[in-house]
Amino acid sequence: MGVLIQIIDWAIVAAALASAWFWWLASRQRVRRISLRETLDAADINRIVTALNRTQILNSRAALATAAAALLAAGRIALDALSLMGAIG
Repeated sequence: MGVLIQIIDWAIVAAALASAWFWWLASRQRVRRISLRETLDAADINRIVTALNRTQILNSRAALATAAAALLAAGRIALDALSLMGAIG
């Protein structure tokens, strides 16, 4: 039982670190501002859309890692509650 709890604890740490890393990567990608006098062509629009898509992908990975950490933490709390009630050894 103790080994299982330690594995879950380390998985929570790993998921939280992955989440932080993905959000940090997403925050590092900046979209260049354009001026009113600048004309946009297809290549410019493609670069903007690509940058937004990459940021969205990184944000979704970070959200998934955060959800995994929350589920693991909930499972860990449930295991503690069950062991306190004597349901599991």
